[in-house]
Amino acid sequence: MLAIPSGTPACPDTDRQRHLAARLADMVPGAATVRVSLNDPKEAWPHPHAIVKDEAGETLELGPTTARVAVRWILRAWPEADWTRPRTFDVAAAPLTHSDLVAAGRGC
Repeated sequence: MLAIPSGTPACPDTDRQRHLAARLADMVPGAATVRVSLNDPKEAWPHPHAIVKDEAGETLELGPTTARVAVRWILRAWPEADWTRPRTFDVAAAPLTHSDLVAAGRGC
C-alpha cells in the first residue's frame, strides 16, 4: 500500500471503505457508483457534486441534501485525495478511483 508523506495510508483501511459503502447503499438504494467532484456544472464556484448510477449505468436522482451528505462522507474518508479531479466510489467493491479509471477496474 502506498503512503503519503504524513504516513497516512493513501487508501483508507478496507473496514472503513466497507462501512462507507454500506451506509451509502442504505442512504441511496440501488446505487452502484457515486461520482464525486467539487465542480457542480450548475454553480459558478467550487461546489460539492455527486452523480449516482445504478448497476445498469442509469443516473439516480438525489435530493440536494442527500447528494451533499454523500459527497461529504466520501471527501472525509479520503482527505488526502486530489479533489481537483473527479473520483468515483464503487459502492459494491468499495474502492475510490479516478473517474477515468473506473471502466479499467483499477482501485486507488
